[in-house]
Amino acid sequence: MHTGAQRLASVHALESLVREIARDVILPRYLKTARNRKADGSLFTEADLESQHRFAQALPELMPGPVLGEEMTGPEQARLWSAGRSGMWCIDPIDGTTNFANGIPFFAVSIAYLVEQETQFGVVYNPVTDESFYAAKGAGAFLNGVELPLRPAAPRLLDAVAGVDFKRVSRHLGDELAVRPPYFSQRNFGSSALEWCFVAAGRLDVYLHGGQMLWDYAAGRLILSEAGGEAAALDGGSLMAGPAVKRGVIAAANPTLFTEWRNWVTVHS
Repeated sequence: MHTGAQRLASVHALESLVREIARDVILPRYLKTARNRKADGSLFTEADLESQHRFAQALPELMPGPVLGEEMTGPEQARLWSAGRSGMWCIDPIDGTTNFANGIPFFAVSIAYLVEQETQFGVVYNPVTDESFYAAKGAGAFLNGVELPLRPAAPRLLDAVAGVDFKRVSRHLGDELAVRPPYFSQRNFGSSALEWCFVAAGRLDVYLHGGQMLWDYAAGRLILSEAGGEAAALDGGSLMAGPAVKRGVIAAANPTLFTEWRNWVTVHS
C-alpha cells in the first residue's frame, strides 16, 4: 500500500470482487425483494444483508482489516472504526436502497479501504448500467478504465448542473436554492455514492447534500479528489471523523468552481 501502482493493483482486484458479488447476489434480487425498515426508519432489503455478509467474508482476503458496514449497529461501527486505524474496509452494499427496491436503476455498491482513517482506494459500481467508478490514491480516477473526468466542468457557477439533495439542508438555504438558484439546472438521483462519482465524471458540476454517513462518501470522495475535484463538510469539520454522525457535504468538479459554490452557500445559509 506504499505506492500509487500498488494501490491501483489493489483496486483492480477489489473491482473484480465487487462485480462478482453484484452479479451473484444483488442483481438476481433486483425487482424481486421486499423492503424492510431498520430501527432508525431507513430501508434495507435481503440483498443488502446478503451482499454485506459476502463482502465481510471476502474483503479481508484482499487486504487485512475489519469490515465496517452500513448494515451494522452503531456501537459495532464505532468499535470497528477505533480498531481499524492500520487498515479497514468501509462498505455500503447497496447505496440507494429505495431506488433498488422500487426498480429505479440508480443504485451502487460502494467499497473503500482506509488506512489511518483516510481512503487509499475505492470502487463505486452500478450493476444495472455496468459502470465501475474507481480510484487509487495518487494514481487517478477511472470509469470502466477511462480516466476521469470525461468532460470539463462548467466555467462558472451560473452555467453549472448541480446535484442537490434538499432533505436535510436548512429551510432558509433550501428556499434560496429553490427560488433563486445560482446554477443552470439541478438534479437528484437518490444514490449519494453515484452522485459523488457523477461530479468526478463531469456529469454534475457542483454538489450539495445535507446529511451523509461515512459509507456514503468514503469511496466517492477519493474518486472525486483523484479526478481533480474538491469537497468539504458543510460545517467546516472533518469528513473522516467517524461513522456515527450525518454530515452535510459540499463539492465541485474543480477548486475554482468549488470556491464560488461554497461562497454562495455560505452567504445564503
